Amino acid sequence: MKCGDYSYIWQASDWPNWRYDLAALASPLAQVSQAQGLLLGRLTDIGLGLRDQASLAALTDDVIKTSEIEGEHLNVASVRSSIARRLGVDIGSLAPVDRHVEGVVEMVLDATINSASPLTQPRLFGWHAALFPTGYSGLNRIAIGTWRDDAQGPMQVVSGHIGRQRVHYEAPPAEHLSDEVERFLEWLNAPFQVEPALIRAGLGHLWFVTLHPFDDGNGRIARAIGDLLLARADGSPQRFYSLSAQIQRERKAYYEILERTQKRNLDVTEWLLWFLQMLGEAVRLANHALDAVLDKARFWQRLSGIALNERQVKVLNRLLDGFEGKLTSSKWAALAKCSPDTALRDIQELVTQGVLQRSGAGGRSTSYDLVKKGLNPQP
Repeated sequence: MKCGDYSYIWQASDWPNWRYDLAALASPLAQVSQAQGLLLGRLTDIGLGLRDQASLAALTDDVIKTSEIEGEHLNVASVRSSIARRLGVDIGSLAPVDRHVEGVVEMVLDATINSASPLTQPRLFGWHAALFPTGYSGLNRIAIGTWRDDAQGPMQVVSGHIGRQRVHYEAPPAEHLSDEVERFLEWLNAPFQVEPALIRAGLGHLWFVTLHPFDDGNGRIARAIGDLLLARADGSPQRFYSLSAQIQRERKAYYEILERTQKRNLDVTEWLLWFLQMLGEAVRLANHALDAVLDKARFWQRLSGIALNERQVKVLNRLLDGFEGKLTSSKWAALAKCSPDTALRDIQELVTQGVLQRSGAGGRSTSYDLVKKGLNPQP
């Protein structure tokens, strides 16, 4: 696909003079802004501790999903522990430190908590180094904390088997990157902005991923830049929704619209409409996540008169955070790192208290469910 006499958007004579139809964007902009306002309004009515829990849930989702978009699957417990440790949120026992997880968490938190600070070349290099602490992407050695040099040929986004590969996109030559990134950062850090704040978030995301200035990690860094600009738009260092999680749910559409946009002219209205749609859905789902946080708080409030041991607290929290599958005594023993007999005693105490209820066929098939409502615990 070509647009006029060029193949990619950065080859246009008027690059990077982005254009968009503000009239077409006005309604979705208003809808997203209203949804953000309602979410933030709900958050002001709850205590600081619950806001921290909601932020922890959103940031955990963001770190997990921005990596999944690139095909990397991080350990959820390690991510949650890493974020909780940095935010000072008490979640009980912490998972072991994972060097790769730590790097992604550092980037995401720096982008959001320090969103008001200028985004600079050294800061971008720091993010890149954090993403690849070993200097390798998979089995491939890559240049860390510096722009790509195209020594192995132009930077291309490809798919398919070797010999039958399809080129989806080719990025600007490495020799132009220093000037290109400098121009991008001047725009991003400008004290006076013409574009609405949410439009800037969409443009910043698109612009950086179009430059593709690193050997690897460009998508994750582009999404972090989008989060930084969204945090500036919200005027808050705390994050309560995850755009990356919503993009991951629409991963195929994400890559398709990026490819279409990067092969067209500089009118990026379609991209911005899609971006705002994803943002609106992310905020809507954040309201559901907040409901879950409030349900969890009410659950523990109802159990305030019961003396629980550390194992019981740990496993109940896992159930409240979304435990997959059926809870059995053997799974309890694995989660709590205790013997099967101890696990069964822990469970039977909670059944007696009305915190858990039996389900399943009995015997080895017996499983247990949380009683989230109508608890009548006996101290």
